[in-house]
Amino acid sequence: MPFKITFIGAGSIGFTRRLLADLLAVPEFADAEIAFTDINARNLRMVTALCRRDVAANGLQTRITPTTNRREALRGAKYVFTVVRIGGLEAFAHDIEIPLKYGVDQCVGDTLCAGGLMYAQRGIAALLDFCRDLREVAAPDCLLLNYANPMAMMTWAVNQHGGVRCVGLCHGVQHGHFQIAEVLGLKKAEVDIICAGINHQTWYLSVKTAGRERTRELLAAFERHPVYRREEKVRIDMLRRFGYYSTESNGHLSEYVPWYRKRPAEIKRWIDLSSWILGETGGYLRVCTEGRHWFEAEFGGRKDYPTLKYSPENRSEEHGSRILEAIETGRVYRGHFNLPNHGTITNLPADAIIEAPGFVDRHGLHLTPVGDLPLGCAAVCNASISVQRLGVAAAVSGDDTLLRQAFLLDPLVGAVCNPPEVWQMVDELLVAQARWLPQYRRAIAAAKRRLAAGPRVRTRANRGAARLKTRSLAELQRLERQNPRAGH
Repeated sequence: MPFKITFIGAGSIGFTRRLLADLLAVPEFADAEIAFTDINARNLRMVTALCRRDVAANGLQTRITPTTNRREALRGAKYVFTVVRIGGLEAFAHDIEIPLKYGVDQCVGDTLCAGGLMYAQRGIAALLDFCRDLREVAAPDCLLLNYANPMAMMTWAVNQHGGVRCVGLCHGVQHGHFQIAEVLGLKKAEVDIICAGINHQTWYLSVKTAGRERTRELLAAFERHPVYRREEKVRIDMLRRFGYYSTESNGHLSEYVPWYRKRPAEIKRWIDLSSWILGETGGYLRVCTEGRHWFEAEFGGRKDYPTLKYSPENRSEEHGSRILEAIETGRVYRGHFNLPNHGTITNLPADAIIEAPGFVDRHGLHLTPVGDLPLGCAAVCNASISVQRLGVAAAVSGDDTLLRQAFLLDPLVGAVCNPPEVWQMVDELLVAQARWLPQYRRAIAAAKRRLAAGPRVRTRANRGAARLKTRSLAELQRLERQNPRAGH
């Protein structure tokens, strides 16, 4: 029987278009009903037009229905993808700029640290609203596939409070797997891995080639590599100290631990500015801002962009489409999934959201037992899990004391700020983001009074230790004329 797939936040051009291409590369899914929903009607129209062109170019009749009415989009849906960023770039700018005044220098700010915690407060409030709609109008066995960050906190909130089946999905394990194969001089298919931990802090516990364990060879292999030894200094140092390679990029990883971004004069020692994801201050905010400029001016008006080819060889390594394929067809899929622990990793809390190996078949998602993580790796994860637990509880309850405690215990914030600075930073963030934080109405009113009454902790203007200029649309267009597609 045909089934319905809904995308919430479908105005995200990159993810929506790519995931749809992956799904429609499965022949059995050609008759699926696709619904797109977003609060931005203009972006929704543009994404729908691009995806309809792709569908037609591939000779399919798949119907795509766009609507700003979320409940209508969710009505009868069997699978729902969330790719939302609540508050958009305006809220994201607050996540980066306000902590910088207190010396908290973030590259990404979407998983942990000050930015990740605030992102969770906005996202969880919205996601629980989505879950209410899902319970009321979606198919009874609906599966929510969450691609929205902060992955662990969002997925934790849904599984504990949303009353909806939910799996969190990420591509960090796949990317690191590719790097490991490269430094060993092999193809990815020739390297077998066991990878487990928490999202964005998942560890390659075993790396085998032809049945031989190679984990202890990785440090020397990465140190020899002409590119990674320059680009992945934080990851290589973590490998040196803890014995296992971590999934996340240099910029991501640098803000989850207390050691690499706490002294401004040292930050450039640990990062590389050849790509935002390697540690640039506010790097993700910059590329998202440039991307929005490009999308709004270019994608909506130009008709000459090449269509995507729906075929197995062009399918990405994102897990989403493969999970649906396994459930609907019975073709078993192995991957790494974010789900409640329940003893899969025995020295992490049972209720935490872990990222671990598993498989999918007609009966759903199944994690495979991992056992204990190495003690050092478990300690790094447990520090983050404590912050996540407080962050989720704060977002669900609107208790700003829990939120402040999460900030205090965050590894990087705690390395940089004292308690009075944390209290004032949270006040500023709550007030700046009030429109997206309905659960904090009383706390925000009190924060406004405190900020108005003073005295205030002294802060300073701070662009960050490694900030690059955000390019204007005119600069991006000029760059593309000089080098087509370089501006994308």
